[in-house]
Amino acid sequence: MNLLKMEKNLITGITIDEGEAKVTILDVPDKPGVAAEIFEQIAGRNINVDMIIQNISHKRAKVKGQRLKTDVSFTIQKEDLKNTLDEIEKIADKIGAKGIDCNRDIAKVSAVGTGMRSHSGVAAKVFSALAEQKINIEMISTSEIKISCVVEKKDGKRAVRAIHKKFGLGREK
Repeated sequence: MNLLKMEKNLITGITIDEGEAKVTILDVPDKPGVAAEIFEQIAGRNINVDMIIQNISHKRAKVKGQRLKTDVSFTIQKEDLKNTLDEIEKIADKIGAKGIDCNRDIAKVSAVGTGMRSHSGVAAKVFSALAEQKINIEMISTSEIKISCVVEKKDGKRAVRAIHKKFGLGREK
């Protein structure tokens, strides 16, 4: 099979969504039930959450005698931001988090294609395309057929073009 044709089947489209915002709850106690409490409250306000990232830093995990903390970041539609922040302020107080950070100037860039299921290296190629353009990735989410990266809004369209070019989309046969 022609390598170019195979490459084209890996990724069939690139999308951009500039209508989301990123919310981070800082220094959340890392214990069972906290994530459920956060997202049950948000769901109770009929707010749809898109990407969710939670991770304990390796450095924090090694400090003996301290309770582990984590940051929880997620994306929502910008029109839900005020309601989300109102709810998150209450939740942060209740669970003992240290604060909230919000970024309205993001873009979610996604590479979509069913060929990802059977080919390794697609994520590496997407990340390489962004790195070559010096575009920093703030969040990453993957599924069998999609890789999404949150980047600064000012870099969104350039990220789309870089991934598009890297996978040879739009070229004549």
